[in-house]
Amino acid sequence: MSDLINTVRQTIDRHNLLPRGGTVVVGVSGGPDSLCLLHVLRALASDAQRGISLHVAHLNHQLRDADSDQDAAFVERLAREWSLPFTTAARDVSAYAEREHLAIEEAARQMRYGFLVEVAQQVGGDTIAVAHHADDQAESVLMHVIRGTGIAGLRGMRPKSKIGEMRLAELRPQTTDRRPQLADLSLVRPLLYVTRTDIEAYCTAYDLHPRFDLSNLDQTYFRNWLRHTVLPLLAQHNPGVRDVLCRAAEVAAADYDLLHAEMERAWAQVVRASGAAITFDLAGWRALPFSLQRATVREAIHRLRRDLRNINFVHVERAVDMAQRGSTGDRATLTEGLMLTITYDSFAVADERVGLPWPAAQSGLPPWPLLEPGTRVAVNVPGHTYLPGTDWALEVDIAEQSAGYHANPDPWVAYLDADVCSDAFLLRTRLPGDRIAPQGMNGHHVKLSEMMINGKIPQFVRDRMPILLCGEHVAWACGLRIDERARVTPATRRVLRFRFVLLDN
Repeated sequence: MSDLINTVRQTIDRHNLLPRGGTVVVGVSGGPDSLCLLHVLRALASDAQRGISLHVAHLNHQLRDADSDQDAAFVERLAREWSLPFTTAARDVSAYAEREHLAIEEAARQMRYGFLVEVAQQVGGDTIAVAHHADDQAESVLMHVIRGTGIAGLRGMRPKSKIGEMRLAELRPQTTDRRPQLADLSLVRPLLYVTRTDIEAYCTAYDLHPRFDLSNLDQTYFRNWLRHTVLPLLAQHNPGVRDVLCRAAEVAAADYDLLHAEMERAWAQVVRASGAAITFDLAGWRALPFSLQRATVREAIHRLRRDLRNINFVHVERAVDMAQRGSTGDRATLTEGLMLTITYDSFAVADERVGLPWPAAQSGLPPWPLLEPGTRVAVNVPGHTYLPGTDWALEVDIAEQSAGYHANPDPWVAYLDADVCSDAFLLRTRLPGDRIAPQGMNGHHVKLSEMMINGKIPQFVRDRMPILLCGEHVAWACGLRIDERARVTPATRRVLRFRFVLLDN
């Protein structure tokens, strides 16, 4: 049994699973896996160099009537005998599954992790340990392959993960300044390189008497079917199939790390804006290798829908194909209410409702702060002015003169001289004959219509572009250029900052 303990110790050290001097919340169901984990961690916790403390956590899923209650009583009794602090709770997983339209397995997973996070928050723990082992890893990889996956799914489970990066809608714990934030919590799997056979032998050797969950034999559950039917069949052709799947996970994990690093570099090069809408430079994105095109689109979906656990291959391929071949105004429906929209030199992934309430939802308009043609809105200076029928506002504040305004890279932010622009401000759409003296053109006036053409604004968007007037003069063709007369100069004493902001829904 020293081999198992040594394997766990090496896993902990290699992957830095347990912080020295920290509190580790251990998820204990009462079965052989979690009982073995708790026993091993209890032995390692006594190591003076580690100095960790353990807190036992057990969630009663209320799925097996009296057996569930007996499991909870068993874990509580064990924690008392081993002089370990513990927290137990009961949750109605069946009701949650029905309410959220989830399979029982997924509902139990969501509620279990949500509970473990809550316990960690309550006791000041920074690490949550669970008892996934090598056989679980093999089953997970095979499950992902059957359901459909990319390289991320082929990695299976990792020895250490950040809770904040897990796609779990149920993870909404309350925090205080004295408790670790969600992003700082780690989920660790010290038994990931230990087999089920070794775990059962360990329990026998140390006279541990785990509970047995009869539902683990129910092959209506997908994982149980893989465990009891599919893997034994595969093992007839290759007795080492579980080892093969685990090794494939390690190879995929290393390859994924490399691809992810390349994706992040590509992301920095081709993403123009990231927020409620993620906008890509079209030419730059199209120049990427196909693998990175897929990866960046998938990342955009993930950032906008962080609770989405499985991003469908079909949705990614539809988006990539549209971005590769589409033209201005083309759109593609993705998943969970997301839409890809192509403009003249960019494309955006955003909620189909973002900033596009009226005909925009059907007309392929880009996710910009656009106005219904003919709209006129008085601007509050300073303050917020809400754009009618949209999720946008124009925010105005006053600042003292300072350097750097000329280098503003955001087309939806403008800095104007507050003393020169002393008349009332109005936001409207363009009118025939509108002209502007663009900054940097020495007072030369041009038609707004010509500037929009030169600025590659799609024709079907031009009548919706917001125009900021100071009195009777155009001070800013929003998204394009400010007027030379309104610009900030070395003589400027006070600066007005105009900034379009997307409101939280």
